[in-house]
Order: sequence, then C-alpha cells, then structure tokens
Amino acid sequence: QLVESGGGSVPAGGSLRLSCVASGYTGNRACMAWVRQAPGKEREGVAAIDSEDSTTYADSVKGRFTIFREHGKNTLYLQMNSLKPEDSAMYFCAGPPVLGAGCTQDADFSNWGQGTQVTVSS
Repeated sequence: QLVESGGGSVPAGGSLRLSCVASGYTGNRACMAWVRQAPGKEREGVAAIDSEDSTTYADSVKGRFTIFREHGKNTLYLQMNSLKPEDSAMYFCAGPPVLGAGCTQDADFSNWGQGTQVTVSS
C-alpha cells in the first residue's frame, strides 16, 4: 500500500514536499516514482529513483524537483521548488515497475497510491 501526503495550495514560486509511505511490502530498494495528472491531460511521469538511488526527471521539472527517500522509514519524497501553475495536478506515488519495465518515471507501475492534490496559483 502506498499513501501520499503533503499536497496543498501554494502561490507560484512556492515549495511543497510530498511524502509517500510504503507499507505491506519492502519498497526500500524498489524502483519508485512520482507521476502526476491534471484534469483533461494525460498522465505525466515526474521523477523516478532506482534501487541504487539514481534518479531521473521529466524535462519540465529538472532543476526544480528532487526525488529522494528515507530507507529506514520506507518513505519516498518529492521536494518541489519554484512551483509553477502548470505543476498543478494530482500527484501519485507509484512502484515498482511491472516485470520487465525499466526504472523511469514513464514506466508502467504495479502499485499506485490514492494521490495528493497540488494546486499552484499564479
């Protein structure tokens, strides 16, 4: 089970930190990712972290977002800085990828959280 938290409403230029607690399975070394979806838009992979804590990011968030995790707490994070109105979306924690899929933010994932809403006002 994946449970996200930390969403909210902020003005443009603000910051938020999203959290995702993984329970019921060992996610410490699994490939995990953050994916977002805005109303009327396709789902977009935001960032991923692999078993060695190497990270990948969508071009739209590079330099502004950071994905990281606390292994002892089975918790995944997404630090979001310099937020823009176009970052507004429901953000989902997901992972690990389905069998055979590589570890990127655009992979197909076997488990998903319920999502947390991020709204950035201009």
